[in-house]
Amino acid sequence: MNYFGASFETAIGLIFSLDGEVVRTVWTSLSVSSMAIAIAASLGIPLGMLLALNRFAGKRLLLTLLNTLMALPTVVIGLVVYGLVSRQGPLGEFGLLFTPAAMVIGQVILATPIVAHYTVAAIEGADPRILPTLQTLGAGPLQSAWRLLGELRFALLAGVIAGFGRVIAEVGVAMMLGGNIRGTTRTMTTAIALETSKGEFAFALALGIVLLCVALLVNTVIHAAQQR
Repeated sequence: MNYFGASFETAIGLIFSLDGEVVRTVWTSLSVSSMAIAIAASLGIPLGMLLALNRFAGKRLLLTLLNTLMALPTVVIGLVVYGLVSRQGPLGEFGLLFTPAAMVIGQVILATPIVAHYTVAAIEGADPRILPTLQTLGAGPLQSAWRLLGELRFALLAGVIAGFGRVIAEVGVAMMLGGNIRGTTRTMTTAIALETSKGEFAFALALGIVLLCVALLVNTVIHAAQQR
């Protein structure tokens, strides 16, 4: 108990003193995950709208595939992307492996199905009179889609935040594609795993506290958005 208490006290000290290594690691996590969720939202929201607003053969199969991708293990995503961006892979010439860009690619694949699923659920749960009313008022397809997004903005925000919470807390993609390089690709999750194995429990605990605070903030925003 004394060991944990002393480590906790040291961890709090590292956080409030803005320890350089803690700040760099947190910044890497936030910057990579923010970029990934921005790209995932730009892909997932239009994809979700296409699936929700159109009827076509194979739609049920695509929705099933979308739900399956939401539960895809991060190490599987890391494995596939690793094969694509490694030196022997088709994208090896770009030198993406063990860079933040590779981590972003993996996290985009991880988050896009989540955002798309939330978008589908939001549209299917919306008042079915919205689109007919907009069309009656003379709105075109793009105008109708834009106004629909405005009506569902809080539900869509919940999807984006949920996707962000998923990617910032994952470890498989970050470890396999980023390589846990200090100051470049070391995220909170990979640093926690590394520092714990090295016996640096206080440092790992500091990052764990920050990550827990981020998770709490994410869930608070999701709850607030869903209430709206």
